[in-house]
Amino acid sequence: MSIDQTIDKIFEPIAKTASDIVFYDVMIMGYDIKLILIWLLGAALFFTFYLGFINIRFFKHSIDIVRGKYDDPKDAQSGQISRFQALATSLSGTVGLGNIAGVAVAISIGGPGAVFWMLLMGIFSMSTKFAEVAMGVKYRHRNKAGHPENISGGPMYYLRDAFANRDIPYLGPIVAGAFAVACVAGSIGAGNMFQSNQAYQMVVNVTGGAEGFFGDKGWLFGLGLAVMVGLVIIGGIKSIGAVAGRLVPAMAGIYMVAALVVIVVNIHNVPDALASIFVQAFEPAAGIGGLMGALLVGVQRAAFSNEAGLGSAAIVHATAQTDDHVSQGMVAMIGPFIDTVVICLVTALVIVISGAHLDADGVEGIHLTSKAMETGASWFPYVLALTVFLFAYSTLITWFYYGVKGLTFLFGSKGSVENIYKLIFLACIVIGASSEVKSIIIFADAMILSMAIPNLIGLYLLAPEIKRDLKEYIKKIKAKSVA
Repeated sequence: MSIDQTIDKIFEPIAKTASDIVFYDVMIMGYDIKLILIWLLGAALFFTFYLGFINIRFFKHSIDIVRGKYDDPKDAQSGQISRFQALATSLSGTVGLGNIAGVAVAISIGGPGAVFWMLLMGIFSMSTKFAEVAMGVKYRHRNKAGHPENISGGPMYYLRDAFANRDIPYLGPIVAGAFAVACVAGSIGAGNMFQSNQAYQMVVNVTGGAEGFFGDKGWLFGLGLAVMVGLVIIGGIKSIGAVAGRLVPAMAGIYMVAALVVIVVNIHNVPDALASIFVQAFEPAAGIGGLMGALLVGVQRAAFSNEAGLGSAAIVHATAQTDDHVSQGMVAMIGPFIDTVVICLVTALVIVISGAHLDADGVEGIHLTSKAMETGASWFPYVLALTVFLFAYSTLITWFYYGVKGLTFLFGSKGSVENIYKLIFLACIVIGASSEVKSIIIFADAMILSMAIPNLIGLYLLAPEIKRDLKEYIKKIKAKSVA
């Protein structure tokens, strides 16, 4: 029995139990819907309406904040990375295979109409992202000396403190601890092993397949990737933020340019493609099936394209150089828009206008996107492979940070704990690229999505506080504009 099979045999019952709990089905209108999806969708709708469509009303304002329009050098600020670096680091953890493979799977299952539901969910998710990041910054913690170089934040902190402030302190550590455990487990599986495995598979596909150079050298690819990741994570959040600040615009730019070339080549099909996305979204089969494709499959494979509701973004945004938690929440709102609305829409247009989904012949996921890219140029799949590699690499460095913060919350800020975790994380990159431990990945998917359960419980508890803080912020902005 191989190592893969041995690990799978050990983890299979654990993975199945975790998956059955997190991905519990409920029957709605004759369709099996995952309960976790209702939980996430409900939160996105709630915060959008409860906060007065903040995602729409303050969209331009959020862009102005990132541009530095409201920055004042005289204001005292604490933090480790800039607002933009926080946004870029958050995006580096979300922009990835969900934007390429997840969209393709959604279209394969639900048709072009699936895209409409994905975009709509992306817009509503902006409100959830605002809420969790605003609280992540507000409840962040510093070391005993209050030094800005050592800041920790995220759901585990506002969960613990929110319950304590409401005279139920015994419950806070339990809920916060559950989130931290899920975060650590998710960072190893879906944030690590799945990323390295898929990056390796894409490289194999463009280098001659199983008979090519990398066909039987997953360990070598994984080792090289581990070294690249290690060089960044050794420097902590400042190093991760600096790399993400450069890497995210570059990798998104490469992908967008290639995709736009495909769209221009097939420009005559754009009107029909847009029409099919809108019309088929409201046909019964495509409407529900599209929602299933965009949300169900996309969530399971990529832990939701933008991770709104999971609380992961709040961990890195908590290190932003700002003392205004509401404004940083607005910066974070841009994340789901870039990730789900812009990049996912471009991917969808490439697939639909090329007609690749109509003659797939069993091709799905990232290979369907690759087939669509070929209509722009025969060598575009190589560009896609480069993009996938960069997406996976950026996700790895970001999810390492999430895992570390979950671990330090559980065991304290001990250098030995972090160093051991670094070694485990880097080793798992090699394992992920050179093997297929499916049970661990299934378990990790469940863990990542289970982060949403305690996180959203905390946000509902904090909802009145979030709304009150938002009102105070709006008054302050209006007062400044009058002055």
